[in-house]
Amino acid sequence: MTTTDAPVSPPGRTGRSTGADPSVRRRALAPYFLILGAVLVLLLGMGYPVVWQIVTSFQKYGAMQQLGGKAPDFVGFDNYIAIAQDGTFWAVTFRSVLFCLVTAFVTIVVGVLLALLMTKIHAAARFTLQIALLLAWAMPVIAAMTVFIWLFNRQRGVINYLLSMIPGVDMKGFNWIGTTPLLFFIVASIIIIWMSVPFVAFSAYAGLTQVSGEVLEASQLDGASAVQRFRFIVFPVLKPVIAIVLLLNLIWDLRVFAQITLLQDAGPKSTDYDLLGTYIYKTGVAGLDFGAGAAMSIFVLALTIALSWFYVRSLIKEEGK
Repeated sequence: MTTTDAPVSPPGRTGRSTGADPSVRRRALAPYFLILGAVLVLLLGMGYPVVWQIVTSFQKYGAMQQLGGKAPDFVGFDNYIAIAQDGTFWAVTFRSVLFCLVTAFVTIVVGVLLALLMTKIHAAARFTLQIALLLAWAMPVIAAMTVFIWLFNRQRGVINYLLSMIPGVDMKGFNWIGTTPLLFFIVASIIIIWMSVPFVAFSAYAGLTQVSGEVLEASQLDGASAVQRFRFIVFPVLKPVIAIVLLLNLIWDLRVFAQITLLQDAGPKSTDYDLLGTYIYKTGVAGLDFGAGAAMSIFVLALTIALSWFYVRSLIKEEGK
């Protein structure tokens, strides 16, 4: 007597069905449907302005075109050639990149140090510090700028008053934001760091909660110094958090506009005190040369992508693993 083995159906299939289980297929497609709405909103909200700027950057678009008196003329790459030959634009670009690099790195250092401090102090002190950081984060930009402009005021500023109390130091009437561009941007950096540090501190503190206390205690018993514990145990855990907050701060600091504009309103308005945001505004909106302003904006977009590329590349590598 001979026997015949019945064919074994693959998992998830019946004897009659030749396709995947519909419920399994729906579950596989669910993430794509969930992000579809966000992608559509993103394309509509950001895609249209970008396309409009790209089109405008190839046009002569001034006051006549803005008022509807004349149709924009297609000028090809003339706007890009003009900004490539503009020495002031490159000086502003170099200053903006240097400003965003220095400000972002100092923000990361101060934020991580505050996060480490929160892990060491008493709960009541930590709660007070967190409330102070939240208030700094929640403070409107206009209100914060009003306070800082008053602090550095040449006549009634608290900074000049306190420094003048030091024996042999007379800072009365010293103009912090109008003497040199260097002092102006140091004041601007202090303001932007003060506004950005809470986000970095809270992000780093959340990362520090993932560090194993037992591992830290064991390494301390083995004789590892505080620097060695941070370098070999804490930093590897914090590294992904630091990478993303550094990227976000670089992007934010490269596009800074309101703080610089309000400082210029209280001080000098020369192009020596401009960053890319204010220079593009002066060229495109105040100068009624929207074509050149659009070309500069596209350049800033490309610069932002270039600065972000190191993080995107590492993210692609991680996904590949």
